[in-house]
Amino acid sequence: MLRAHTMLRCCACNFRGRPVLYLLREQSSDTDKPQPRLRIYTKKGDKGTTYNFAGQRLFKDHQIFEALGASDELTSMIGLARAFSEDSGNTELNEKLARVQCILQDAASSIATPRSSTQSQQKLDQTSFDSKHIEVLERWIDAFDEQLPQLKNFILPSGGRTSATLHVARSICRRAERRVVSLVRDGEVDSEVGRYFNRLSDFLFVSARFAADREGRRETIYGKETV
Repeated sequence: MLRAHTMLRCCACNFRGRPVLYLLREQSSDTDKPQPRLRIYTKKGDKGTTYNFAGQRLFKDHQIFEALGASDELTSMIGLARAFSEDSGNTELNEKLARVQCILQDAASSIATPRSSTQSQQKLDQTSFDSKHIEVLERWIDAFDEQLPQLKNFILPSGGRTSATLHVARSICRRAERRVVSLVRDGEVDSEVGRYFNRLSDFLFVSARFAADREGRRETIYGKETV
């Protein structure tokens, strides 16, 4: 019987309630053999601990999982922004946001594989983060910004549902970056991951403005209130 092995990359998704980076599933050519269904819950984390990709069992409030949690919140908020963007017919923005969500999964897989405790070079190679993702963001930022009126004042989060949601995503991105910075400083995470979150917040800011412009919504300009 011929068997093919397929690497399924989940990249620190909340699979079974814990970060799982890679699942190696054996696929059989025998279609009559039923595949076991994996349960969502395992009960192994009921005592407040879970595993990272290096195999360490750590408490869920460890800084690694704080960073992963912030990244998870970020991609969820981007998903909401995509729903609003899709409703408005902004295909160009929607496609870019979808790509960002996939790259965030790669960033999370790198975060979940601390350098000091991961002895498997294969795992480190699997979860390495490509700096070219940062270059792509920079091109997107420049392309969107060139289509927008020049920014002359501070703007407040506003500009319709898509824009306002992207501003929320931007602020979550900054928090995720703060969580990652400490891991980068300790040598646990590739510095390119921290750079990506830094650049991503800029992209989300420009995307919020781009969404407001394309949807014909007015952005709120900051003005100093006088008593």
